[in-house]
Amino acid sequence: MRLFNCKVKFGRPDAIYLLMLLVLIMAFAQVGAAASQPTELVILHTNDTHGHPLKFFENPAPDVGGLPARATLVQQIRSQYQNVLLLDAGDFNTGRPESNFFKAEPDLLGYNYLGYDAVTLGNHEFDNSPEVLANQKKAAEFPFLAANVKAKSGKKIAKPYIIKKFKGFKVAIFGLTTKTSEYVANPANIQDLIFEDEVKTAQTLVPKLRKKADLVIALVHLGIDSTAETGSRRLAKMVPGIDLIVDGHSHTYLTEPLYINDTPIVQAKCWGMYLGQGVMTIENKKVTGFKWELIPVNLKEKVKQPDGSSELRFRGVEIKEDQRLLDLLNPYAAKVDGILSEVIGTAETLFSQSKVRKEETALGNLVADSMLWQTKNLNTDFAIQNGGGIRADLPGGAITKKTIYEILPFDNSVVVVSIKGSDLLALFDFLATTPGKGSFPQVSEGVSFAIDTTTGKCQDILINGEPIDPERVYKVATNSFLAIGGDGYRAFENAIERYDTSIFQRDACIEYLIDLGGNVKPELKNRIRLIQSEPVAIFSRWFMGKAA
Repeated sequence: MRLFNCKVKFGRPDAIYLLMLLVLIMAFAQVGAAASQPTELVILHTNDTHGHPLKFFENPAPDVGGLPARATLVQQIRSQYQNVLLLDAGDFNTGRPESNFFKAEPDLLGYNYLGYDAVTLGNHEFDNSPEVLANQKKAAEFPFLAANVKAKSGKKIAKPYIIKKFKGFKVAIFGLTTKTSEYVANPANIQDLIFEDEVKTAQTLVPKLRKKADLVIALVHLGIDSTAETGSRRLAKMVPGIDLIVDGHSHTYLTEPLYINDTPIVQAKCWGMYLGQGVMTIENKKVTGFKWELIPVNLKEKVKQPDGSSELRFRGVEIKEDQRLLDLLNPYAAKVDGILSEVIGTAETLFSQSKVRKEETALGNLVADSMLWQTKNLNTDFAIQNGGGIRADLPGGAITKKTIYEILPFDNSVVVVSIKGSDLLALFDFLATTPGKGSFPQVSEGVSFAIDTTTGKCQDILINGEPIDPERVYKVATNSFLAIGGDGYRAFENAIERYDTSIFQRDACIEYLIDLGGNVKPELKNRIRLIQSEPVAIFSRWFMGKAA
Protein backbone atom coordinates (compact mmCIF):
# COMPACT_ATOMS: atom_id res chain seq x y z
CA MET A 1 0.00 0.00 0.00
CA ARG A 2 1.26 3.41 -0.91
CA LEU A 3 1.20 6.00 1.82
CA PHE A 4 1.73 8.76 -0.69
CA ASN A 5 0.55 8.70 -4.22
CA CYS A 6 1.59 11.81 -6.01
CA LYS A 7 3.29 12.72 -9.21
CA VAL A 8 5.35 15.82 -9.62
CA LYS A 9 6.37 17.26 -12.93
CA PHE A 10 9.21 19.74 -13.01
CA GLY A 11 9.28 22.47 -15.53
CA ARG A 12 12.40 24.50 -16.34
CA PRO A 13 11.75 27.19 -13.67
CA ASP A 14 11.14 24.48 -11.06
CA ALA A 15 14.45 22.80 -11.86
CA ILE A 16 16.28 26.10 -11.47
CA TYR A 17 14.67 26.68 -8.07
CA LEU A 18 15.59 23.16 -6.99
CA LEU A 19 19.19 23.67 -8.08
CA MET A 20 19.39 26.94 -6.14
CA LEU A 21 17.99 25.18 -3.08
CA LEU A 22 20.63 22.45 -3.32
CA VAL A 23 23.38 25.06 -3.63
CA LEU A 24 22.13 26.84 -0.51
CA ILE A 25 21.94 23.57 1.42
CA MET A 26 25.50 22.70 0.44
CA ALA A 27 26.71 26.19 1.38
CA PHE A 28 25.11 26.01 4.81
CA ALA A 29 26.56 22.54 5.30
CA GLN A 30 30.03 23.86 4.48
CA VAL A 31 29.57 26.76 6.90
CA GLY A 32 28.50 24.33 9.61
CA ALA A 33 31.46 22.09 8.89
CA ALA A 34 33.81 25.05 8.98
CA ALA A 35 32.33 26.19 12.28
CA SER A 36 32.99 22.79 13.80
CA GLN A 37 36.57 22.63 12.53
CA PRO A 38 39.05 22.97 15.40
CA THR A 39 41.25 26.04 15.46
CA GLU A 40 44.25 26.97 17.60
CA LEU A 41 45.10 29.91 19.83
CA VAL A 42 48.73 30.34 20.85
CA ILE A 43 49.46 32.13 24.13
CA LEU A 44 53.05 33.34 24.47
CA HIS A 45 53.93 34.67 27.90
CA THR A 46 56.63 36.04 30.16
CA ASN A 47 56.68 37.27 33.76
CA ASP A 48 59.05 38.91 36.23
CA THR A 49 61.48 40.05 33.53
CA HIS A 50 62.78 42.58 36.08
CA GLY A 51 64.66 45.05 33.95
CA HIS A 52 66.58 42.59 31.77
CA PRO A 53 66.20 44.15 28.30
CA LEU A 54 69.56 42.79 27.08
CA LYS A 55 71.28 39.42 27.39
CA PHE A 56 72.87 38.67 30.75
CA PHE A 57 74.96 36.17 32.70
CA GLU A 58 73.07 33.26 34.23
CA ASN A 59 75.32 30.74 35.97
CA PRO A 60 77.17 29.00 34.37
CA ALA A 61 77.08 30.98 31.14
CA PRO A 62 76.83 34.47 29.63
CA ASP A 63 74.53 35.82 26.91
CA VAL A 64 71.22 34.47 28.21
CA GLY A 65 67.79 35.92 27.41
CA GLY A 66 67.26 39.50 26.32
CA LEU A 67 64.52 41.15 24.29
CA PRO A 68 66.35 40.93 20.92
CA ALA A 69 66.51 37.11 21.11
CA ARG A 70 62.93 36.96 22.41
CA ALA A 71 61.83 39.09 19.46
CA THR A 72 63.29 36.57 17.00
CA LEU A 73 61.53 33.70 18.77
CA VAL A 74 58.18 35.49 18.85
CA GLN A 75 58.46 36.35 15.15
CA GLN A 76 59.18 32.70 14.32
CA ILE A 77 56.12 31.50 16.22
CA ARG A 78 53.86 34.15 14.72
CA SER A 79 54.90 32.99 11.25
CA GLN A 80 53.67 29.48 12.12
CA TYR A 81 50.30 30.28 13.69
CA GLN A 82 47.38 32.50 12.73
CA ASN A 83 46.07 33.33 16.22
CA VAL A 84 48.74 34.48 18.68
CA LEU A 85 48.60 36.39 21.98
CA LEU A 86 51.72 37.82 23.66
CA LEU A 87 51.23 38.51 27.37
CA ASP A 88 53.31 39.47 30.41
CA ALA A 89 52.27 38.79 34.01
CA GLY A 90 54.06 41.74 35.57
CA ASP A 91 57.21 42.98 37.32
CA PHE A 92 59.03 44.40 34.31
CA ASN A 93 60.63 47.00 36.61
CA THR A 94 63.72 46.82 38.82
CA GLY A 95 66.69 44.86 37.62
CA ARG A 96 69.83 45.70 35.71
CA PRO A 97 71.31 49.21 35.52
CA GLU A 98 70.48 49.72 31.84
CA SER A 99 66.83 49.43 32.86
CA ASN A 100 66.90 51.10 36.28
CA PHE A 101 68.78 54.20 35.17
CA PHE A 102 66.06 54.88 32.60
CA LYS A 103 63.00 53.73 34.60
CA ALA A 104 62.37 50.70 32.34
CA GLU A 105 62.35 52.82 29.18
CA PRO A 106 64.36 50.21 27.19
CA ASP A 107 62.09 47.43 28.45
CA LEU A 108 58.94 49.21 27.28
CA LEU A 109 60.59 50.08 23.98
CA GLY A 110 61.28 46.37 23.48
CA TYR A 111 57.77 45.35 24.57
CA ASN A 112 56.33 47.78 22.04
CA TYR A 113 58.63 46.36 19.36
CA LEU A 114 57.51 42.80 20.10
CA GLY A 115 53.86 43.84 20.08
CA TYR A 116 52.72 42.72 23.52
CA ASP A 117 48.94 42.54 23.81
CA ALA A 118 48.73 43.21 27.57
CA VAL A 119 50.84 43.44 30.73
CA THR A 120 49.50 43.03 34.26
CA LEU A 121 50.89 45.28 36.97
CA GLY A 122 53.21 43.50 39.40
CA ASN A 123 54.18 44.72 42.85
CA HIS A 124 57.50 46.03 41.50
CA GLU A 125 55.64 48.41 39.20
CA PHE A 126 55.20 50.37 42.45
CA ASP A 127 58.94 50.59 43.19
CA ASN A 128 58.87 53.99 41.52
CA SER A 129 56.70 57.01 42.16
CA PRO A 130 53.13 57.26 40.81
CA GLU A 131 54.44 59.82 38.31
CA VAL A 132 56.91 57.29 36.90
CA LEU A 133 54.17 54.67 36.56
CA ALA A 134 51.97 57.23 34.78
CA ASN A 135 54.79 57.96 32.33
CA GLN A 136 55.31 54.24 31.74
CA LYS A 137 51.62 53.85 30.91
CA LYS A 138 51.95 56.63 28.35
CA ALA A 139 55.03 55.02 26.79
CA ALA A 140 53.42 51.58 26.53
CA GLU A 141 51.62 50.81 23.27
CA PHE A 142 49.63 48.12 25.07
CA PRO A 143 47.29 48.20 28.09
CA PHE A 144 48.30 47.69 31.71
CA LEU A 145 45.82 45.43 33.53
CA ALA A 146 44.85 45.32 37.23
CA ALA A 147 41.18 44.74 38.02
CA ASN A 148 41.69 44.78 41.80
CA VAL A 149 43.77 47.95 42.17
CA LYS A 150 42.27 51.40 42.39
CA ALA A 151 42.98 54.80 43.87
CA LYS A 152 41.28 55.71 47.12
CA SER A 153 39.29 58.18 45.06
CA GLY A 154 37.74 55.17 43.31
CA LYS A 155 39.55 55.68 40.01
CA LYS A 156 41.08 52.61 38.37
CA ILE A 157 44.80 52.95 37.74
CA ALA A 158 44.78 50.32 34.98
CA LYS A 159 42.24 48.55 32.78
CA PRO A 160 40.44 45.66 34.48
CA TYR A 161 40.33 43.61 31.26
CA ILE A 162 40.52 43.65 27.49
CA ILE A 163 38.76 41.61 24.82
CA LYS A 164 40.68 40.38 21.78
CA LYS A 165 38.78 39.33 18.67
CA PHE A 166 39.92 36.48 16.47
CA LYS A 167 38.23 34.87 13.49
CA GLY A 168 35.39 32.86 14.99
CA PHE A 169 35.92 33.60 18.69
CA LYS A 170 36.66 36.28 21.30
CA VAL A 171 39.05 36.14 24.25
CA ALA A 172 38.70 38.15 27.47
CA ILE A 173 41.93 38.80 29.39
CA PHE A 174 41.74 40.26 32.89
CA GLY A 175 44.52 41.24 35.28
CA LEU A 176 45.03 40.83 39.03
CA THR A 177 47.87 42.21 41.18
CA THR A 178 48.87 40.51 44.41
CA LYS A 179 47.23 42.04 47.46
CA THR A 180 50.53 41.50 49.28
CA SER A 181 51.68 44.62 47.44
CA GLU A 182 50.21 46.42 50.45
CA TYR A 183 53.32 45.47 52.41
CA VAL A 184 55.93 44.28 49.87
CA ALA A 185 55.73 47.45 47.75
CA ASN A 186 57.25 50.76 48.81
CA PRO A 187 54.66 52.25 51.21
CA ALA A 188 55.33 55.79 49.98
CA ASN A 189 54.30 54.84 46.44
CA ILE A 190 51.03 53.07 47.29
CA GLN A 191 49.64 55.24 50.07
CA ASP A 192 46.80 56.42 47.83
CA LEU A 193 45.97 52.94 46.47
CA ILE A 194 43.63 50.14 47.50
CA PHE A 195 44.42 46.51 46.66
CA GLU A 196 41.18 44.56 46.74
CA ASP A 197 40.91 40.83 47.39
CA GLU A 198 41.93 39.01 44.22
CA VAL A 199 39.41 36.19 44.47
CA LYS A 200 36.44 38.42 45.30
CA THR A 201 37.33 40.66 42.37
CA ALA A 202 37.51 37.67 40.01
CA GLN A 203 34.28 36.14 41.34
CA THR A 204 32.48 39.33 40.36
CA LEU A 205 34.26 39.88 37.06
CA VAL A 206 34.50 36.42 35.45
CA PRO A 207 30.72 35.81 35.04
CA LYS A 208 30.46 39.15 33.24
CA LEU A 209 33.35 38.27 30.96
CA ARG A 210 31.82 34.89 30.10
CA LYS A 211 28.90 36.83 28.59
CA LYS A 212 31.19 39.10 26.59
CA ALA A 213 33.69 36.54 25.26
CA ASP A 214 34.07 32.85 24.45
CA LEU A 215 37.30 32.30 26.39
CA VAL A 216 38.59 33.88 29.61
CA ILE A 217 42.29 34.17 30.48
CA ALA A 218 43.50 35.43 33.87
CA LEU A 219 46.79 37.31 33.51
CA VAL A 220 47.83 37.56 37.15
CA HIS A 221 50.73 38.51 39.38
CA LEU A 222 49.85 36.28 42.34
CA GLY A 223 52.43 33.51 42.59
CA ILE A 224 52.35 29.74 42.91
CA ASP A 225 53.02 28.58 46.45
CA SER A 226 54.33 25.02 46.53
CA THR A 227 52.23 23.97 49.52
CA ALA A 228 49.49 26.39 50.52
CA GLU A 229 46.23 27.14 48.74
CA THR A 230 47.30 30.70 48.04
CA GLY A 231 47.87 32.95 45.07
CA SER A 232 46.89 31.51 41.71
CA ARG A 233 46.02 28.17 43.33
CA ARG A 234 43.36 29.90 45.41
CA LEU A 235 42.10 31.73 42.34
CA ALA A 236 41.69 28.49 40.37
CA LYS A 237 40.03 26.77 43.32
CA MET A 238 37.56 29.53 44.14
CA VAL A 239 36.68 30.99 40.73
CA PRO A 240 35.12 28.78 38.02
CA GLY A 241 34.97 29.85 34.40
CA ILE A 242 38.66 30.64 33.81
CA ASP A 243 40.15 28.79 30.83
CA LEU A 244 43.80 29.59 31.65
CA ILE A 245 45.77 31.35 34.40
CA VAL A 246 49.01 32.97 33.24
CA ASP A 247 50.84 33.73 36.47
CA GLY A 248 53.88 35.59 37.79
CA HIS A 249 55.42 36.82 41.07
CA SER A 250 56.92 33.57 42.45
CA HIS A 251 59.54 33.08 39.69
CA THR A 252 58.39 29.47 39.37
CA TYR A 253 59.87 27.01 36.90
CA LEU A 254 57.29 24.47 35.74
CA THR A 255 57.78 21.44 33.51
CA GLU A 256 54.04 21.15 32.87
CA PRO A 257 50.91 23.14 33.67
CA LEU A 258 49.62 23.00 37.23
CA TYR A 259 45.95 21.98 37.18
CA ILE A 260 43.55 23.07 39.92
CA ASN A 261 39.88 22.18 39.31
CA ASP A 262 40.78 21.52 35.65
CA THR A 263 42.11 25.07 35.28
CA PRO A 264 45.70 25.14 34.00
CA ILE A 265 48.17 27.51 35.66
CA VAL A 266 51.41 28.38 33.86
CA GLN A 267 54.44 30.52 34.67
CA ALA A 268 57.76 31.20 32.91
CA LYS A 269 60.28 31.53 35.76
CA CYS A 270 61.86 35.04 35.46
CA TRP A 271 64.15 37.54 33.70
CA GLY A 272 63.07 36.40 30.23
CA MET A 273 65.17 33.24 30.46
CA TYR A 274 62.16 31.38 29.05
CA LEU A 275 59.22 32.12 26.80
CA GLY A 276 56.09 30.22 27.73
CA GLN A 277 54.08 28.82 24.83
CA GLY A 278 50.60 27.40 25.28
CA VAL A 279 48.53 26.07 22.38
CA MET A 280 44.78 25.91 22.92
CA THR A 281 42.60 23.80 20.67
CA ILE A 282 39.21 25.45 20.22
CA GLU A 283 36.08 23.78 18.83
CA ASN A 284 32.66 25.42 18.76
CA LYS A 285 34.13 28.32 20.76
CA LYS A 286 35.23 26.05 23.61
CA VAL A 287 38.66 24.83 24.70
CA THR A 288 39.02 21.12 23.93
CA GLY A 289 42.77 20.77 24.37
CA PHE A 290 45.83 22.52 25.78
CA LYS A 291 49.54 21.89 25.29
CA TRP A 292 52.23 23.97 26.95
CA GLU A 293 56.00 24.24 27.17
CA LEU A 294 58.78 26.57 28.30
CA ILE A 295 61.18 27.54 25.54
CA PRO A 296 64.68 28.42 26.84
CA VAL A 297 66.03 31.69 25.44
CA ASN A 298 69.71 30.89 24.90
CA LEU A 299 70.09 29.18 28.25
CA LYS A 300 73.15 26.97 28.47
CA GLU A 301 74.33 24.08 30.61
CA LYS A 302 77.63 22.37 31.28
CA VAL A 303 78.01 18.97 29.63
CA LYS A 304 80.78 16.65 30.75
CA GLN A 305 83.09 15.27 28.08
CA PRO A 306 84.71 11.79 28.01
CA ASP A 307 88.05 13.32 28.99
CA GLY A 308 86.54 14.76 32.18
CA SER A 309 86.32 18.32 30.90
CA SER A 310 83.04 20.14 30.32
CA GLU A 311 81.64 22.41 27.66
CA LEU A 312 78.68 24.74 27.44
CA ARG A 313 75.78 23.69 25.24
CA PHE A 314 72.50 25.40 24.47
CA ARG A 315 69.38 24.07 26.12
CA GLY A 316 67.31 23.82 23.00
CA VAL A 317 68.51 25.75 19.98
CA GLU A 318 70.50 28.96 19.70
CA ILE A 319 68.28 31.96 18.96
CA LYS A 320 69.76 34.80 16.96
CA GLU A 321 69.13 38.33 18.18
CA ASP A 322 66.94 40.73 16.23
CA GLN A 323 69.56 43.21 15.03
CA ARG A 324 67.21 46.16 14.66
CA LEU A 325 65.99 45.88 18.24
CA LEU A 326 69.53 45.28 19.47
CA ASP A 327 70.62 48.53 17.83
CA LEU A 328 67.78 50.36 19.62
CA LEU A 329 68.71 48.97 23.05
CA ASN A 330 72.52 48.98 22.99
CA PRO A 331 72.84 52.77 23.57
CA TYR A 332 71.19 52.38 26.99
CA ALA A 333 73.83 49.85 28.05
CA ALA A 334 76.64 51.98 26.61
CA LYS A 335 75.60 54.98 28.71
CA VAL A 336 75.53 52.89 31.87
CA ASP A 337 78.82 51.12 31.14
CA GLY A 338 80.57 54.45 30.83
CA ILE A 339 79.42 55.40 34.32
CA LEU A 340 79.79 52.10 36.15
CA SER A 341 82.77 50.34 34.59
CA GLU A 342 85.20 51.23 37.41
CA VAL A 343 86.74 48.17 39.10
CA ILE A 344 86.45 48.38 42.90
CA GLY A 345 87.72 44.96 43.98
CA THR A 346 88.07 41.29 43.21
CA ALA A 347 85.98 38.30 44.27
CA GLU A 348 87.98 35.10 44.71
CA THR A 349 85.00 33.06 43.55
CA LEU A 350 81.24 33.26 43.05
CA PHE A 351 79.02 34.82 45.75
CA SER A 352 75.72 33.15 44.86
CA GLN A 353 72.35 34.85 45.18
CA SER A 354 70.34 31.65 44.77
CA LYS A 355 69.67 30.91 48.46
CA VAL A 356 69.23 34.39 49.95
CA ARG A 357 65.55 33.68 50.66
CA LYS A 358 66.11 30.57 52.74
CA GLU A 359 69.47 30.50 54.55
CA GLU A 360 72.56 32.47 55.51
CA THR A 361 74.65 33.34 52.45
CA ALA A 362 78.06 34.88 51.94
CA LEU A 363 76.52 37.49 49.65
CA GLY A 364 73.90 38.40 52.25
CA ASN A 365 76.63 38.71 54.87
CA LEU A 366 78.57 41.06 52.61
CA VAL A 367 75.56 43.30 51.99
CA ALA A 368 74.54 43.44 55.67
CA ASP A 369 78.13 44.02 56.83
CA SER A 370 78.39 46.98 54.45
CA MET A 371 75.41 48.67 56.15
CA LEU A 372 76.90 48.04 59.58
CA TRP A 373 80.23 49.48 58.39
CA GLN A 374 78.49 52.55 56.95
CA THR A 375 76.81 53.32 60.29
CA LYS A 376 79.59 52.34 62.72
CA ASN A 377 79.88 55.96 63.91
CA LEU A 378 76.23 55.76 65.03
CA ASN A 379 76.89 52.89 67.45
CA THR A 380 74.74 50.48 65.47
CA ASP A 381 74.26 47.06 67.07
CA PHE A 382 73.73 45.07 63.86
CA ALA A 383 72.32 45.30 60.34
CA ILE A 384 69.56 43.37 58.60
CA GLN A 385 68.64 43.01 54.93
CA ASN A 386 65.71 41.19 53.30
CA GLY A 387 66.91 38.42 50.99
CA GLY A 388 64.44 39.47 48.31
CA GLY A 389 66.29 42.77 47.93
CA ILE A 390 69.43 40.98 46.73
CA ARG A 391 68.82 40.44 43.03
CA ALA A 392 71.95 39.03 41.36
CA ASP A 393 75.11 37.00 41.89
CA LEU A 394 78.51 38.50 42.57
CA PRO A 395 80.60 36.58 40.01
CA GLY A 396 84.19 35.63 40.68
CA GLY A 397 86.77 38.04 39.27
CA ALA A 398 86.78 41.80 38.92
CA ILE A 399 84.01 43.64 40.77
CA THR A 400 82.72 46.78 39.07
CA LYS A 401 80.26 49.36 40.30
CA LYS A 402 77.84 47.96 37.73
CA THR A 403 77.97 44.57 39.46
CA ILE A 404 76.84 46.11 42.74
CA TYR A 405 74.04 47.99 40.97
CA GLU A 406 72.81 44.66 39.61
CA ILE A 407 72.92 43.07 43.06
CA LEU A 408 71.18 46.03 44.77
CA PRO A 409 68.99 47.64 42.09
CA PHE A 410 66.51 49.36 44.43
CA ASP A 411 66.90 53.02 45.30
CA ASN A 412 66.96 52.25 49.03
CA SER A 413 69.02 54.28 51.47
CA VAL A 414 70.66 53.04 54.67
CA VAL A 415 68.52 53.85 57.73
CA VAL A 416 69.29 53.32 61.42
CA VAL A 417 66.20 52.32 63.38
CA SER A 418 66.13 52.74 67.16
CA ILE A 419 63.84 50.06 68.51
CA LYS A 420 62.94 48.72 71.94
CA GLY A 421 64.04 45.18 72.80
CA SER A 422 60.45 43.99 73.16
CA ASP A 423 59.71 45.09 69.59
CA LEU A 424 62.95 43.50 68.41
CA LEU A 425 61.78 40.20 69.91
CA ALA A 426 58.54 40.61 67.95
CA LEU A 427 60.61 41.11 64.81
CA PHE A 428 62.41 37.82 65.39
CA ASP A 429 59.05 36.10 65.86
CA PHE A 430 58.19 37.32 62.37
CA LEU A 431 61.58 36.31 60.92
CA ALA A 432 60.92 32.73 62.02
CA THR A 433 58.04 32.60 59.50
CA THR A 434 60.05 33.79 56.50
CA PRO A 435 62.15 30.85 55.17
CA GLY A 436 61.53 30.64 51.43
CA LYS A 437 60.18 34.20 51.21
CA GLY A 438 61.68 37.47 50.07
CA SER A 439 61.48 38.74 53.65
CA PHE A 440 63.97 36.11 54.87
CA PRO A 441 66.79 37.97 56.66
CA GLN A 442 70.46 38.31 55.85
CA VAL A 443 72.32 39.76 58.83
CA SER A 444 75.63 41.35 59.76
CA GLU A 445 78.15 40.47 62.38
CA GLY A 446 76.89 41.23 65.88
CA VAL A 447 73.82 39.02 65.69
CA SER A 448 73.20 35.27 65.64
CA PHE A 449 70.10 33.14 66.04
CA ALA A 450 68.47 29.85 65.11
CA ILE A 451 65.16 29.28 63.34
CA ASP A 452 63.38 26.10 64.36
CA THR A 453 61.60 25.12 61.15
CA THR A 454 59.50 22.57 63.05
CA THR A 455 58.02 24.98 65.58
CA GLY A 456 58.36 28.16 63.52
CA LYS A 457 60.17 29.94 66.33
CA CYS A 458 63.47 31.78 66.73
CA GLN A 459 65.77 30.78 69.55
CA ASP A 460 69.30 31.39 70.86
CA ILE A 461 69.06 35.05 69.78
CA LEU A 462 72.22 36.93 70.68
CA ILE A 463 73.05 40.58 70.01
CA ASN A 464 76.78 41.10 70.40
CA GLY A 465 76.91 37.95 72.51
CA GLU A 466 74.03 38.87 74.84
CA PRO A 467 70.32 37.91 74.92
CA ILE A 468 67.88 40.66 73.98
CA ASP A 469 66.87 42.90 76.88
CA PRO A 470 63.18 43.81 76.34
CA GLU A 471 63.68 47.20 78.01
CA ARG A 472 66.84 48.25 76.18
CA VAL A 473 66.85 50.36 73.00
CA TYR A 474 68.79 48.80 70.12
CA LYS A 475 70.06 50.45 66.95
CA VAL A 476 69.54 48.43 63.78
CA ALA A 477 70.83 49.42 60.34
CA THR A 478 68.55 48.41 57.49
CA ASN A 479 67.29 49.67 54.15
CA SER A 480 64.69 52.41 53.83
CA PHE A 481 62.09 49.93 52.56
CA LEU A 482 62.21 47.76 55.67
CA ALA A 483 62.65 50.73 58.01
CA ILE A 484 59.03 51.80 57.52
CA GLY A 485 57.58 48.30 57.82
CA GLY A 486 57.98 47.01 54.27
CA ASP A 487 58.03 43.28 53.45
CA GLY A 488 56.29 42.44 56.71
CA TYR A 489 58.88 44.05 59.01
CA ARG A 490 56.01 45.66 60.94
CA ALA A 491 58.00 45.80 64.19
CA PHE A 492 59.97 48.68 62.68
CA GLU A 493 56.73 50.69 62.55
CA ASN A 494 57.11 51.04 66.34
CA ALA A 495 60.57 52.61 66.01
CA ILE A 496 61.48 55.18 68.63
CA GLU A 497 63.58 56.98 66.04
CA ARG A 498 64.67 56.59 62.42
CA TYR A 499 67.81 58.19 61.05
CA ASP A 500 68.12 58.15 57.26
CA THR A 501 71.77 58.45 56.22
CA SER A 502 70.64 59.46 52.70
CA ILE A 503 73.32 57.10 51.40
CA PHE A 504 72.06 54.56 48.89
CA GLN A 505 72.55 51.00 50.04
CA ARG A 506 74.51 50.09 46.91
CA ASP A 507 76.81 53.08 47.41
CA ALA A 508 77.49 51.91 50.96
CA CYS A 509 78.37 48.49 49.58
CA ILE A 510 80.70 50.01 46.97
CA GLU A 511 82.49 52.12 49.58
CA TYR A 512 82.77 49.11 51.90
CA LEU A 513 84.42 47.02 49.19
CA ILE A 514 86.85 49.83 48.43
CA ASP A 515 87.64 50.11 52.14
CA LEU A 516 88.41 46.38 52.29
CA GLY A 517 91.12 47.18 49.76
CA GLY A 518 91.54 43.91 47.92
CA ASN A 519 90.14 40.45 47.46
CA VAL A 520 86.93 39.24 49.07
CA LYS A 521 86.01 35.61 49.42
CA PRO A 522 82.62 34.09 50.27
CA GLU A 523 82.38 33.08 53.91
CA LEU A 524 79.58 31.78 56.10
CA LYS A 525 79.77 32.92 59.73
CA ASN A 526 77.09 30.76 61.41
CA ARG A 527 74.93 33.82 61.96
CA ILE A 528 71.69 32.06 60.99
CA ARG A 529 71.09 28.41 61.79
CA LEU A 530 68.12 26.37 60.60
CA ILE A 531 67.26 23.55 62.99
CA GLN A 532 64.49 21.00 63.42
CA SER A 533 63.08 19.96 66.78
CA GLU A 534 62.77 16.29 67.55
CA PRO A 535 59.09 15.29 67.19
CA VAL A 536 59.32 13.23 70.39
CA ALA A 537 60.55 16.24 72.34
CA ILE A 538 57.73 18.40 71.00
CA PHE A 539 55.16 15.75 71.93
CA SER A 540 56.68 15.37 75.40
CA ARG A 541 56.49 19.10 76.07
CA TRP A 542 52.89 19.15 74.86
CA PHE A 543 51.96 16.12 76.96
CA MET A 544 53.60 17.48 80.11
CA GLY A 545 51.78 20.76 79.59
CA LYS A 546 48.47 18.91 79.33
CA ALA A 547 49.23 16.87 82.42
CA ALA A 548 50.02 20.01 84.38
